[in-house]
Parts: sequence; C-alpha cells; structure tokens
Amino acid sequence: MIEINKNIYWCGIRDWELRHFHGHELSTHRGSSYNSYLIKDNTTVLVDTVWEPFKEEFVNALDREVGLGSIDAIVINHSEPDHAGSLGYLLDRLPNKSIPIYCTKNGADIIGRYFPREDLNFKIVKTGDTFSTGEYELVFVEMQMIHWPDSMLTYVKGAATVLSNDAFGQHYAGISMFNDEVDECELYEEALKYYANILTPYSALIKKKIEQIRSLGLPIEMIAPSHGVIWRKDPMRIVDKYYEWSQDYSEGHAVIIYDTMYNATRSMADAIGVGLRNQGVQYKLFNVSATDQSDLLTEIFKAKGVIIGSCTVNNTVLRATAGLLDEIKGHRYRGKFGAGFGSYGWSGESPKTISASLESSGFKTAGEPLGIRYSPSESDLAQCAAFGESFAQQMKQQ
Repeated sequence: MIEINKNIYWCGIRDWELRHFHGHELSTHRGSSYNSYLIKDNTTVLVDTVWEPFKEEFVNALDREVGLGSIDAIVINHSEPDHAGSLGYLLDRLPNKSIPIYCTKNGADIIGRYFPREDLNFKIVKTGDTFSTGEYELVFVEMQMIHWPDSMLTYVKGAATVLSNDAFGQHYAGISMFNDEVDECELYEEALKYYANILTPYSALIKKKIEQIRSLGLPIEMIAPSHGVIWRKDPMRIVDKYYEWSQDYSEGHAVIIYDTMYNATRSMADAIGVGLRNQGVQYKLFNVSATDQSDLLTEIFKAKGVIIGSCTVNNTVLRATAGLLDEIKGHRYRGKFGAGFGSYGWSGESPKTISASLESSGFKTAGEPLGIRYSPSESDLAQCAAFGESFAQQMKQQ
C-alpha cells in the first residue's frame, strides 16, 4: 500500500502488460492500473476494488496489510467489472458478511446483477449525502452517465481529496503513482486519449457536472482516479482540461483518413493535403486500415476538419472505413467539419456514403463529396487539390 494522504492509502493493482481494454475496443499502449483506496480512520473504509482477474492478489494484500476483519464499510463508486469485479470474492473472504456497501441506487441494481447473492447490505446514497469515518467525512456526488448510470465520486472532507473513479483517469502505468513524478507529456497524452475514446459522448454532462462541483466550493488538493496516476500537484489542471475538452474541442488542424486497394484513393488524399497546405491549414494523414483505431479516434477528437476517403466496393466503403464511421457516430463529436472522397470504377457510392454518415453524426460538410474514376490523372489530382483548398476555406469560416 502507498499512503497518498494522511491515513488514506492506495491499495490497487498496476497492470504493466495490459495492451487492450473493454475487450479489444481500446488500446492501452502504456498499461494501466486499477486503483482502490483504503481510509484508515475510526471507521476503516475500502473505496472500490479491482478487476476480477486480480482478485486473489488484491484481497490477499488487503488481508496481509490491514486484516480483512478491520474493514468496516465499502464504497463502490462504479460497478463496472474493472472496478467492482473483485467484490464478490472479497465478500466471501470478509468475516463481516453484512458489511455495508455505499453506492447509488443504480449501483445497487447493477451490483446485484453481477453478484446475485442474499448478503448484500446496500446503503443507497445520492449527491450531498455524507458518512463520517471519524476525522474525515465522506461526501458523495453522483456522476450519472459519466460514463455509466451508477457512477459517482467520493469527496473526503478534511483531506481535500477526491476519489473520482473513472473521471480524470488514464490508462497509464507510469514510474510513479503521482502526476509530479511521471513524464508529463505521456500523462496528458493518455489523459486526452482516455477522454476522447471513453468520455466524449458525455461531454455536455461533464461540462454541467464540473460547473456543479465548482459551485460547491470544496477545497480540492488531490484527485485520485481509478485508473492511472493520482493528481497531487496542481490537481485542478486536469479539471480545467476536462472543461476545455467538453466544449467542442479542437486544435484547429485537419486529418485526412483514407482506405485504398490500389493507391488511387491514397493519391487523392495526398493531393487534397496539398490543397489544405496551400490555404495554410495543417493536417495529418492516416491509413485507417494501418492505424490503431483508438489512436485514430483521439486524432479526430483533436482535429477541426475530418476528411475521409475510401474506394467503392460492393456499392459501399471498405470495411475499416465502415467501422470508423460507425465509431464516429457513437462518439457524438460536435463542432467538426467533414467531407468524403474516394476513387471508384463504375458505381461510385463511397464518397456520398461517407458524407451522409458524417452529416448524420453531427458534422457540417463541405458541399458535394469528391469521386474520381479509377487511377487519378494529373487533372484529377489538380481537382483534388482544389477540393482541399475549398475545404480549408470553408473550415476557417466555421
């Protein structure tokens, strides 16, 4: 265990080898951690557990370090298996079979479905409810749909510490558990990726929740999430970043994303890039089939303009492009400007399919999409460059 504040301890698991999360949906190039916390006060409280594959290691360490019989209560901020997955095993090992479990109403429902057992002693809490542990007082704040219906955070009054669960976390196993002792560039890269891939759909809720928390006027000197490092130096910087990211965020550049069979669409992408550059718009270029999709979604989150191309096959787009368009729809980006393009042989549906998908996902689009038959000629490439110039001019006006 690591003492992170007076009588508050990190007692989680660092997963150095993790490379995919949520099944294989999210890439985790730098591993992760499952952060559980123990408050050793007059009442000893465990806040969250760890992912089920680590249940024995986790519970054995608790027993060795503090003794399972000394735990008086459990707080479950979020019942997703990477946080509450060890709860059932822990309850089996605890001598107190009726230990109180503090969670939201939705949390109790979900926990009961994951662990259908008769000895669950729920204490349902809502925003503003408190629980005194002695020197400290726990204040509960619901974080509904950030990012599950049951989510909440626990504020430790007297320690000015927020146990924030998924909010403000990162899939990151660094050299330390504290933000001032790790590579800050790596840390913010992973924090942004976490937000872009997991929390973007809930940005409007996040903005309102941050405003609500700020209005409470609570002193916050430490933010301890359930993944990654603990923010103990200038912790409100990550809150400010979340507030910025929640408001139609972009860094002003464009991304060109393409898929291709025989490099015709790739040639179009390069020429479109020339047009963007001619108008002073910086851009990045990615092959969707050769790029990690979690990283690609992060790049889309950062971009103002998103230009997607695919050749036409079976009257639609290539499969990697289809998957990306579906992901874009689910992420509910706002404030983005988009366009579709692609090569084709005879039917030529892909540019319009892409453009229509972007429009249905909330993007403003740049007029008619661009389609070129077979391998583009010099005049075709000039047309692509003009398409890029027009896109850049329109994007600047958005």
